[in-house]
Amino acid sequence: MRPRVFVTQPIAASALARLEAVADVAINNDPLHICTRDELIAAVRDADALYCMLHDRVDAGVIDAAPRLKVIGSTTVTPADIDLAAASRRRIPVTAVPSSYLDDATADLAWALLFAVGRRLAESDRLVRAGIIPGSQSCYLESLGISGRTLGIVGMGGVGKAAARRARGFPLRRIYHDPRRLSADEERELDFTWVELDELPRDQGGVFDEVDGDIGDLLNDEDAAKAGELLEPGSSAAMLVYENAWATRLGKAIVDAGAQFVVRTAIPADAVEAALAATEPVAD
Repeated sequence: MRPRVFVTQPIAASALARLEAVADVAINNDPLHICTRDELIAAVRDADALYCMLHDRVDAGVIDAAPRLKVIGSTTVTPADIDLAAASRRRIPVTAVPSSYLDDATADLAWALLFAVGRRLAESDRLVRAGIIPGSQSCYLESLGISGRTLGIVGMGGVGKAAARRARGFPLRRIYHDPRRLSADEERELDFTWVELDELPRDQGGVFDEVDGDIGDLLNDEDAAKAGELLEPGSSAAMLVYENAWATRLGKAIVDAGAQFVVRTAIPADAVEAALAATEPVAD
């Protein structure tokens, strides 16, 4: 009898083909639907393996509902939403994705954001969709661009190095900071110069010259508020913060208030749109 596998959302065709070659696969084919707890419980009752995504919450109840379950495959780096204790009691291994697998994808997205901010692409897209085309020589969408600027990377780990390699094709001044400085050979290969954060030239900070980040978290709530105050209407900015700079404190506050803290979940798009609409000023 072939093992049975449940996959919580669509995956790459090649990966699905490999699974189907050795097992009977059931799959939620809707990429926009996240299985509810009841749906997960019903789906795993006869499953030998569960292949779940970042947003899936696999608690003890889900695991207990699957008497045949032998393995849980997770696409997360740290499977925080899987009850590892419950899986361990059943001697069910839980797999994770090596963080290095995400380096290139994350670096690609970082560069996509650099282009979007540097050339105001999102604003341009919205204007074109609204039928507004300022003209090729109009200064309406004047931007800072990317070429000739300074690229600074804080944290030269896997993602930082991948982003650094992508900078080779641009005429940029390249600097980085990391508590553990790279070797001379690595710096030469990447063409990046190490600097102390507090030694950055004042002319490189732009509107963020007045923002002083905490040593531990780099940017805190006050920094974000100050950055918002300094931005001119119609301008854009990108801020990158580590999740642990805010998630730990937020989670503790939620738990202290007697509420349940879900580490990762997906908020429906219509709920986000409704919340944004509620914050918009009402015309007199």
